[in-house]
Amino acid sequence: MTTATASLPAASVPLAQDAKIIGLVGMAHAVSHFSHLLLVPLFPVFKQEFGLSYSELGMLMTVFFVISGIGQALSGFLVDKVGARPVLFTAVSIFLVASIVAGMTTSYAWLVAAAALAGLGNAPFHPCDFTILNQRVSAPRLGHAYSAHGLTGNLGWALAPVFYVSITALSNWRTAFMVATALYALVLIILWVNRDSLLTQVIVHAPHAADKASNTAFLKMPVVWWCFAFFLLSTMTLAVIQSFSVSILKAMHGVSFEAASATLTAYMLCGAVGIFVGGFVAAKQKNSDKTVAVSMVAGAVLLALCATGWLGATGTMVVLASTGFAIGIGNPSRDMMIKKATPKGATGRVYGTVYSGLDVGFAVSPLIFGRLMDQGMYAACLYGAALILLISVGTALGVGKRTRNAHV
Repeated sequence: MTTATASLPAASVPLAQDAKIIGLVGMAHAVSHFSHLLLVPLFPVFKQEFGLSYSELGMLMTVFFVISGIGQALSGFLVDKVGARPVLFTAVSIFLVASIVAGMTTSYAWLVAAAALAGLGNAPFHPCDFTILNQRVSAPRLGHAYSAHGLTGNLGWALAPVFYVSITALSNWRTAFMVATALYALVLIILWVNRDSLLTQVIVHAPHAADKASNTAFLKMPVVWWCFAFFLLSTMTLAVIQSFSVSILKAMHGVSFEAASATLTAYMLCGAVGIFVGGFVAAKQKNSDKTVAVSMVAGAVLLALCATGWLGATGTMVVLASTGFAIGIGNPSRDMMIKKATPKGATGRVYGTVYSGLDVGFAVSPLIFGRLMDQGMYAACLYGAALILLISVGTALGVGKRTRNAHV
């Protein structure tokens, strides 16, 4: 037998209580996304200081997301077994250690070690976050909770380039990692002080063999793998923007490192605004997959326009930033799409498996597009990112179709 806590009706849960839980989870999610870019904003610095190629720099992201992807799929089972809270605290602690290692870097091997640790810390976040939100936030507010969750993630992405580049310019990159370490410690303290709001009920399974087999029964559901494929493909595009957009803008249009980094930050901020708007769309939209599809098509068109080079430096930076808004609108609907496809009582396991597609996409993309970058094929990187995003539309529609068929 499986037991799980259902979301409470809105009438029985004060808004302040829901808002506190959403805020705490959002802060943790921001830390997770901030840590995706633990090393990326300083790629140009590492390239010069350690004599690295784009392929070697891309490999750092591959190490991060391979470990994160494997860990995320496994951590979903762990979250269901021991609860989300202790796993979340452990994850933030590992980020803190990764930041210390990054600040002590003296060679490429140290960078690999920092990337590996950060990947391990990143692994449990989606199973933890969505288990807490789905159990602790009232059902009518879940759409807004998902919106806030995605928005804070984008803010974490937006903060990282400004944070690392600014502190490096004022002092040096090692100081930047020291300040980041202090930031992780502060977040961990805040989460610990408010630990009662993060408590989740453990999913209890009877010990007989049939129930043990049911723990992995969700893996036989085609819709789970359609969700996985959607995350893999859509994330490959995001990885290109995060890892190489700064270098692409410098190479194609001769913009400064600071201006290119500011464009990446603007992309993330526009994504956050899009996610905020998308929360209201998700709350009213029944067919979440169609909202996701329209959002992704718009993003692909804008990326392809950037690849043409017709817009010049300023135009390209503006359109690239606005791409974040177009894609961001679909993010809350994406999370609602996954929730609708998730069997009751399997939140941690399903989210762990599905969101590991995100990590696989981040891991594979730098290997492919890093080679294009080394060959000077900058426009091809943007065209390729647009094409993959367009293909992901088919997987989103596939998820929606199979979810609706399952409920007929």
